[in-house]
Amino acid sequence: MTTNTPTTHGSGGGGSGQGFAAGASLAAAVILVTVGILQILQGISALIKDDVFVVGPDYIYQFDLTAWGWIHLIIGAVVVLVGLALMTGAMWARVAAIAIAALSIIANFLWIPWYPLWSILIIALDVVVIWAVATWKPQTA
Repeated sequence: MTTNTPTTHGSGGGGSGQGFAAGASLAAAVILVTVGILQILQGISALIKDDVFVVGPDYIYQFDLTAWGWIHLIIGAVVVLVGLALMTGAMWARVAAIAIAALSIIANFLWIPWYPLWSILIIALDVVVIWAVATWKPQTA
């Protein structure tokens, strides 16, 4: 005999892929806050002790290291704020997270001659953030 009892295996929207993306978006918010804090520390170290960083003589995007320190400090503070806002899941925070992560990628690409491995690591984390935020579709029900 068969019975037609309703099952609760899913709600019909997105399935496990969306659950993973939603979890990845929360992780993206945490990563964004972490990247922001690291950029703040990077900016402070460039401002206070600029003899730590060395750059080759033929760098096209040559800024004063103090200017780079302020750039990383400001971007880092904005990244932290946007990362905290992203934890709410608001649409404006998601758009802002993608925009600030893209700006962080550009800043760290230009920073590669001073700290190559660190810049590449931050760029990779920003790419993960953009992917997680862009693929997450929150449930509307």
